[in-house]
Amino acid sequence: MTYKNELRALQLELVKMQKWVQKENKRLLIIFEGRDTAGKGGAIRRFTRFLNPRTARVVALPKPSDRERGQWFFQRYIKELPSAGEIVFFDRSWYNRAVVEPVMGFCSKDEYVRFLKQVPELERMLWEDGIILFKLWFSIHIEEQKKRLEGRALNPFKQWKLSTTDMDAQRKWHQFTRYKENMFEHTHRDFSPWIIIKGNDKQKARLESIRYVVAHINYKDKGQPGLSFEPDTEIISVYNGQ
Repeated sequence: MTYKNELRALQLELVKMQKWVQKENKRLLIIFEGRDTAGKGGAIRRFTRFLNPRTARVVALPKPSDRERGQWFFQRYIKELPSAGEIVFFDRSWYNRAVVEPVMGFCSKDEYVRFLKQVPELERMLWEDGIILFKLWFSIHIEEQKKRLEGRALNPFKQWKLSTTDMDAQRKWHQFTRYKENMFEHTHRDFSPWIIIKGNDKQKARLESIRYVVAHINYKDKGQPGLSFEPDTEIISVYNGQ
């Protein structure tokens, strides 16, 4: 099956899944995290391409305002959680505090440590309340990231994507790696596991991220002739502590 045909087949599964979410009043939250340029935004666009926007939305929050900085850290995310019958895609999330913020000096050590302690408790509460949660981490090799960052800088249609964090992504690569691994170690749980997707091949990363989600939800009329729900383990895996 070609990439285009397989993508369309998986997107049809997403449409069927959304109908199930609506009919059964389920709440689905998918968190997209990962290295800069690893393909989070492109994957989200493929997820949402044919979904009904009335009950599916993307949340990409800007820097916190002065008012938000004076609130409980999770507060601005809590108000964006899905309601009954809704799918929400977090384009980055509260996990900014686990990697980006400490690397860039945007939070204190105490705030960082408190976050790692609190977030599993928060996610347990979401799970116990019936929210279906997926946490997807898109990885990328350092050389591929360098190439993509250079491409953004030269492309006038993509220059808006460049940020201070992007520019430091290469220089602080190993710092990001240490904090990423610490995040996995402290926040991976059976009820909210980290799913790691290798993003060097954008097309495969998109297919496997969608495949993983639809494979793990039992919606009506699931499946099509020729479409596999078996993951490509060379591309996607559950964090295993290594």
